[in-house]
Amino acid sequence: MAAVEVTGLRKMYGGLAAVDGLDLTIETGEVVALLGPNGAGKTTTVEILEGYRRRDAGDVRVLGMDPRTGGRAFRERIGVVLQEAGFEDNFTPRELIRLHAGYYPHPRAVDDVIRLTGLEEKAESRVRTLSGGQRRRLDLALGIVGGPEMIFLDEPTTGFDPSARRHAWELVDGLRDLGTTILLTTHYLDEAEHLADRVVIIDHGRVVAAGTPAELSAAAGTGTVISFRLPPGVTTTELPTVGTERRMAGNVVEVHTTSATADVAALSAWAVGRGLEFEDLTLARPSLEDIYLGLVGEGAPPEVLA
Repeated sequence: MAAVEVTGLRKMYGGLAAVDGLDLTIETGEVVALLGPNGAGKTTTVEILEGYRRRDAGDVRVLGMDPRTGGRAFRERIGVVLQEAGFEDNFTPRELIRLHAGYYPHPRAVDDVIRLTGLEEKAESRVRTLSGGQRRRLDLALGIVGGPEMIFLDEPTTGFDPSARRHAWELVDGLRDLGTTILLTTHYLDEAEHLADRVVIIDHGRVVAAGTPAELSAAAGTGTVISFRLPPGVTTTELPTVGTERRMAGNVVEVHTTSATADVAALSAWAVGRGLEFEDLTLARPSLEDIYLGLVGEGAPPEVLA
């Protein structure tokens, strides 16, 4: 059974369709990033999946249950990490984690949660003394303490320094290894690219693309980019005709191609035959950000509910 099955989901606000016939499937144990511009319907979709917002139409099953009617039995099986959460400043992280553990029938051990989220040094400190990143770690701790089968992560690393962000990534990877299903939202597309098994992009309340970054790249026809510095005294007109598109940025040439092996061979043979060297020669697929902007437009800032 899939962890999430959504068919024809629809939610109206007045005359506006925030979610307009959305279909979505998430397999058990899968990490999925939900991406889309502001107003695309991400937050509404996730709130419906969490059971916090009523839908107007469509069928929704999360862990085999309808979130709208699942009640406590449903809530005990999910974890939610909101973008912003409020804590009582006079508690310590250990006290809050122990308190929340009591809400669940089979919680994780408090010490394990503290270790997993990197809160050892602050476990006995008052919440009011925590930095923004440490408070975010506490958010994560409260989201996983119940040992949920599925976790909703909304901007999980906002405010983290690079080291803490990497630690959070390792936590998500560890939860995946345990078979936990995760729906991720993030403003950091490199984070989605690193963590997600699959990316779902929505716009105007509908899914416009879904798949791994490699699958999205292939579907978009973006192929691969060959990049190198033009040797001194050489003009682009002298280069062999390769690729589907060629761009210049200063003295850096970018060749977009769908036949990378043949085109790299042709360029290399041309340079070797003339005793030239292509400096900074690289071969790369377009990033998830490139693919995202190509689908929803460069004027729309990336955002994740996931």
